[in-house]
Amino acid sequence: MAQYELLLPKMGESVAEATVIKWVKQPGDSIDLDDTILEIATDKVDSEVPSPVAGKLVKQLFKEDEVAQVGDVIAIIETEGGSEVKTETVTEVAPVVDEKTEVIPGIEQLPVEKTVPQTVLSASDRFYSPLVKSIASQENISTAELDSIKGSGADGRLNKDDLLNYINSKNAGQPVSTTQQQAVENKSTAAPSVVSTPNKPSTTSVSGGDEIIEMDRMRKLIADHMVMSKSTSPHVTSFVEADVTNMVLWRNKVKNSFEKRENEKITFTPIFVEAVAKAIKDFPMINVSVNGTQIIKKNNINIGMAAALPSGNLIVPVIRNADQLNLVGLTKAVNDLASRARNSKLKPDETQGGTFTLTNVGSFGNVMGTPIINQPQVAILAVGAIKKKPAVLETEHGDVIAIRHMMFLSLSYDHRVVDGSLGGMFVRRVADYLETWDLNREI
Repeated sequence: MAQYELLLPKMGESVAEATVIKWVKQPGDSIDLDDTILEIATDKVDSEVPSPVAGKLVKQLFKEDEVAQVGDVIAIIETEGGSEVKTETVTEVAPVVDEKTEVIPGIEQLPVEKTVPQTVLSASDRFYSPLVKSIASQENISTAELDSIKGSGADGRLNKDDLLNYINSKNAGQPVSTTQQQAVENKSTAAPSVVSTPNKPSTTSVSGGDEIIEMDRMRKLIADHMVMSKSTSPHVTSFVEADVTNMVLWRNKVKNSFEKRENEKITFTPIFVEAVAKAIKDFPMINVSVNGTQIIKKNNINIGMAAALPSGNLIVPVIRNADQLNLVGLTKAVNDLASRARNSKLKPDETQGGTFTLTNVGSFGNVMGTPIINQPQVAILAVGAIKKKPAVLETEHGDVIAIRHMMFLSLSYDHRVVDGSLGGMFVRRVADYLETWDLNREI
């Protein structure tokens, strides 16, 4: 018999670690090729790890709720063959940089900072996750200071709760030595607001009526991301009301024939995505991110579409190179990503690399919204419900009142780099593309 070392596989750009949430196979279980062995969760999405070999599971090297790094041996599988140990090869995880740096007047002399792979270790060879690095950067904690903080994870890994406990004690004015940090980890000095809690949701009855419901893992991540976004970017929102009557009439005219021909339902979402992609090409400075005093102008137009999950949580799969797809291609991409998002079948890489986000608050009956920017992007567009309203139309015979299909669009943007003129012109341009829809367009 041979033993096969199953490694935590590479899971996409910038994904360096994952949490084991469930072992599907137990030691002693038989495994066929491509059988799911365990379920894992990254900062963005849950996914399954299939077996690349057939055999029997001998050992699990990580417990549920423990964090493993890309390339870690997570399980031993016994296979037919000799006695040698076979190991899966995992390539180095490093982000692909295909961005262009926009030179901003007054800061041309600043050096361009190179993107650092998420798997880079500190000077002491200690690993820090992207979330820990982000929190440390916001709190101005140096790498040397991070190295001095005791971690409670596997092999002393510093996790988010360890860092928050340290920051809480530091802000309270308590000197935080190694001994005191151990006391924090033992929860004797930690504030109740940052005490670690089990990952599984629990409920507690309060006063016989109220309940305290523990956030699940994804809700905690969403909460952290939203608070970080508001503290990072000064948000401004601009609104436009669009007459989308032609768009609605065209979709009603073609939807049945389109479904018969393509075996796909055509919704309004791909139409919105197409309009956004066109407007980004007209105003490319909306498709940027910020790195200190540098503006990074994105080369690709990758549009994320916010999707609600059955659990009530939110996920944002990304349509890559949306400007290069026609309406049929966008429809297929939207339907595929939305379907797999609802069924928890998205791959980790499919929620990475977005440069702009679209959210449809109209699907909940809302007429408008003020969405929070999905960092590190600088803008997010919300489209509201389409409502029939009386509207004034200008005709060659004078103004008339008619029933029209109207919709609000609201753009939230980062006022550090997007001024009101750019934000206002961009959302107006999206509305223009929707309002001038060709009723005779072929698809």
